[in-house]
Amino acid sequence: MCTAATLTTKDHYFGRNLDLEYSYSETVTVAPRKFPFHFRHVEDLTEHYALIGMAYVAGGFPLFYDATNEKGLSIAGLNFPQNAHFLPCKNEEGVDDIASFELIPWLLGQCATVAEARKLLARLNVCDDNFAEQLPANPLHWMLDDGTECVVIEPLAAGVRVYDNPVGVMTNNPTFDMQMMHLADYMGVNAGQGVNRFAPNVPLDCYSRGMGSLGLPGGLDSASRFVKVAFTKLNSVSADDESSSVSQFLHVLGSVCQQRGCCDLGDGKYEITIYSSCCNATKGIYYYTTYDNPQVSGVDMHHEDLDGTELAMYPLVEQQTFNMQN
Repeated sequence: MCTAATLTTKDHYFGRNLDLEYSYSETVTVAPRKFPFHFRHVEDLTEHYALIGMAYVAGGFPLFYDATNEKGLSIAGLNFPQNAHFLPCKNEEGVDDIASFELIPWLLGQCATVAEARKLLARLNVCDDNFAEQLPANPLHWMLDDGTECVVIEPLAAGVRVYDNPVGVMTNNPTFDMQMMHLADYMGVNAGQGVNRFAPNVPLDCYSRGMGSLGLPGGLDSASRFVKVAFTKLNSVSADDESSSVSQFLHVLGSVCQQRGCCDLGDGKYEITIYSSCCNATKGIYYYTTYDNPQVSGVDMHHEDLDGTELAMYPLVEQQTFNMQN
């Protein structure tokens, strides 16, 4: 499963944890403005906004997990099993049939803001094409954000639903409206030291710091992670320089990271946080850490030829370097 979040200091940041039991050898990938995106059912994009994000490149096509375009519009696709419903291609006037693996470049290639994306989403049918026989379509939903507005896009049996996202976080199941309703169960949780509302006339003492947060869930399930990361993000305090902002963002995601052994899938498989990303959407700089390398690495899209036609791909730096001081 996975977690996505946003954070604003002086700049705006967007990122996610990818939680899985395996890796596809994904790379930080820059798609310049003239890299051709060939789609199955709609017109190709031969010129578009430049994108940077994490992708598995198959057959020359970048299958983006998350990405940000040069205008600062960002999106992440997260697992949505049992709920995601992709429909057959409609081939109707007024409907755009987009495969799930095409949605990220289709939106980010054309839209600078969520408001612009809403116009495309009103025509969207997420169709049930597989990328290839060996790469079937994953059940996904998406969080889309421009620093001013954030929405969640969910392809359901009744069609595509777009939810306003006032908390700027997303995990997996259940549907987003249920996740938001679930937050009401924790209205009494706070970042303070705790107030005796249980029995004000009884001398109950705070025996530990952080007792205002008693009751926060700590499980690795998606509903618990949604509450925990929302609390952490909404109470987050950070200086506004780049180092502090990136560090704070990764600490927000770190509140729901998965450690090997804690989510046992059987047959010796464990779900872990493969990588955590933090993209400065204002500047187009994509930072990340991996499970075995907590050192922050980064790729700046503006150091590439954004008017080019070829993908730029950077393999993840997964070997940790120890800073020995003696």
